[in-house]
Amino acid sequence: MKTLWHAAFLHILLCQQLPAQEVKDTVPDGTQGEILTKKNTTDFGKTDKPWNQINFGFTTFRFGVGALFEYAAFGMDKTANEQSDSIGYDPETGYKLRDFRVLLSGQVKSKRFITWKVGLMYDGPTHSWFLRESGVMVGVPELWGHIFVGRTKEGFSLNKVMNGYAGWTMERQMAIDVIPILADGIKWMGYLPKKKFLWNLGIFTDWLSKGQSFSTYDWQTAARLAWLPINDESGKRVLHIGTSLRYGKTLDGKIRLRSRPEAFPAPYIIDTQTFESDHSTHIGGEVYYTKGPLMLGSELYAHKFHAPKSGDPVFQGGDIVASYIITGQSRPYTTVSGIYSFVPVPNSILKGGIGTIEVLLRYSQLDLTDGTITGGKFWRLTPAVNWYLTPSLRLGFAYGYGKLDRVNMKGVHQFAQARLQFVIL
Repeated sequence: MKTLWHAAFLHILLCQQLPAQEVKDTVPDGTQGEILTKKNTTDFGKTDKPWNQINFGFTTFRFGVGALFEYAAFGMDKTANEQSDSIGYDPETGYKLRDFRVLLSGQVKSKRFITWKVGLMYDGPTHSWFLRESGVMVGVPELWGHIFVGRTKEGFSLNKVMNGYAGWTMERQMAIDVIPILADGIKWMGYLPKKKFLWNLGIFTDWLSKGQSFSTYDWQTAARLAWLPINDESGKRVLHIGTSLRYGKTLDGKIRLRSRPEAFPAPYIIDTQTFESDHSTHIGGEVYYTKGPLMLGSELYAHKFHAPKSGDPVFQGGDIVASYIITGQSRPYTTVSGIYSFVPVPNSILKGGIGTIEVLLRYSQLDLTDGTITGGKFWRLTPAVNWYLTPSLRLGFAYGYGKLDRVNMKGVHQFAQARLQFVIL
């Protein structure tokens, strides 16, 4: 572990390669917005430029790491304190290691572009390792895109598919916590430039993941469709309008839904407890607009569970966000998965610059009360600042003000959060 950290901090001091910089000849490295420098069959013997990429001839090999450290402080009014006694919500102010990740990937030497990826994550709270996005991606121009086979994101929601290290807020909105973070299966991603239309289609099972915390379905299928009426090739002006659809067969005919208040060190604040349901259907809409340093976006979702004993509940939620990068950069957009990738940092503090600075405001909510289920409803308003000091190092600061409606009480909850993020791609 010490060797990994020594290599990581040496990268901050010496590396000139930007993980999110625009590279003309690239291939997708998985489905979450990362890229690899393209190698053709004729130049596989040439030296690779990235310091953390090795060429073995039959494949390139790239090594990366990531780590998240978080601090959170919590405040509650009198009613919220009474709620906490009823639901067992007892947040503790302090620091936490959220996760530590090891990322391995490369491009296979072949006429058809093939990339592979292995992601391993150490989970701080459970003190255990598990497999993140891992698999093989094949370029299929005959089908206007790529096919990924392995463990990945289902493709439901733009914000859900994105690399968590590239997100604008510390945590994704609560309404997509209903969808498992990972799944094992096959996903087809395509894009028609002339029609300005893209899609993700996937089907997944729990054959390999059964027993893991995210595996709450026997099998599921998901589709995400989007139209890009505006898509500047530089990625600095984009209008993305999309929808997500999903059907899943629950594991053992039961399900439990819960969410933290967008603060990872906090306990779960809304919780349906386990209830009987044999399948669920999900629908959502997403709109994002980028013009230079400005990004506006919103995602809204409805999750319906076939549960006659519980009144067939429908749980709803969503968010709206406004982000502005005051140093002038623009958040890149990729049509491979129809998502945003890492914010560029052309003026690193190690080169005498001030880095990249982003300010944002988000409102989000999730209602887990419907039918006979009383999981609670929570909304939160979050102003935040992100300071990208270097391409690898990011500091985030956020304040949260929210209200919990649960156990016939409405309590006010406040959050002060800070995050140190380190990543090498």
